This record gives sequence, C-alpha cells and structure tokens, in this order.
Amino acid sequence: MSNYSKWTFSKDARTELHDILGLTGAEISINNLPAGAGVPFVHHHKKNEEIYLILSGKGSAVLDGETIEFTAGDVIKVAPAVKRQFSAAADSPVSWACIQVKENSLEEYTNTDGVID
Repeated sequence: MSNYSKWTFSKDARTELHDILGLTGAEISINNLPAGAGVPFVHHHKKNEEIYLILSGKGSAVLDGETIEFTAGDVIKVAPAVKRQFSAAADSPVSWACIQVKENSLEEYTNTDGVID
C-alpha cells in the first residue's frame, strides 16, 4: 500500500475527494459552476467548518442572509451553523476547493507537527 494518493483536477460540477484520496481527517471537494449558475440549495453543518479557496472566476455567497462577493485568490472560512449558498457571477464561471473539517479539532499544525528529517 502506498503512503500517498494523487488525483488530477477535472471540470466535473463537484468531485468529493474523501474516497478518491482515502482522506482520514478532512473532506475536500472541487466545485465548478458555469457563469450564472448557483448551488440549488442552502445548507449548513452540525460539526464541520468549511474553508473555501476560490481557484478561478468570481461569484457570490449568501452567508446567513448576507451576500458577499468573491474572486480568484479569496479564501472564506464559514462556521458550521452558518447557512450558505454559492453562485457564479453572471459573466464568469467559478471554481473552488472546499475543505471541511470538524470545528476546533486542530491539535497541531506546521510548526508543531512537522518534523524536518
């Protein structure tokens, strides 16, 4: 068994990487919307916060009733209980990665978990 996994980006509307990469501590999805399209539902989570990394394009998100605009390079963190819905701008498709992790679960990170060999 290999100690790493690899996947190449696709243009599918949504790809969840949990099973594809064998993730054990997070869910990551890659999302693509054509210009003018939106996610057809509002959702929130019970335990997991989400981090959205806008990879290309632009759009908007409605977060607890407040609309925010975003563009490539933006990063948005959303707490579990926030009701959310994302849309592409009328004149631009949008692609983003969404990282979903249990809120307050991070015990160590780069400087405390990394080991230089």
